[in-house]
Amino acid sequence: MPINKNHEFEELNGVKCAIVEKNANAERVTFLKQLLEFNKYTVIVVASPPPKLAPVPAPKPVAAAEENNQPAGNVTEIPSAPSAPETFTVGVTDVTFNPTNAIFGRLLHTKDGHVVTLAYWHQEESVSDDEVPYYEKKS
Repeated sequence: MPINKNHEFEELNGVKCAIVEKNANAERVTFLKQLLEFNKYTVIVVASPPPKLAPVPAPKPVAAAEENNQPAGNVTEIPSAPSAPETFTVGVTDVTFNPTNAIFGRLLHTKDGHVVTLAYWHQEESVSDDEVPYYEKKS
């Protein structure tokens, strides 16, 4: 059990892992996996369980359809629920890993040698600009 919400860990494929991100799409998983493996972490990715959906209401009985002046054979069917997008849980085998500490502690690096910034981690920037600290940037 984690001490706080910022440092989660659980078993993924039978291995105790620190959770990097939950409900990540396939593109995000590829980005995180490449970045973390470059920084010498062992990454484990598993499919996230589908979200819980509200139960589908039962179709109207035939007697109710006749009361609404509909022919008995034309009971409208309720469409099935849309399929949930496929998402993944990303974890690393180093249970001491914490994404927040790794980013703000400047522990992660890109392939071109720059320090990973928060904007780069969130994929808001394609290049990590670590020359100017975040508190000095003018937005």
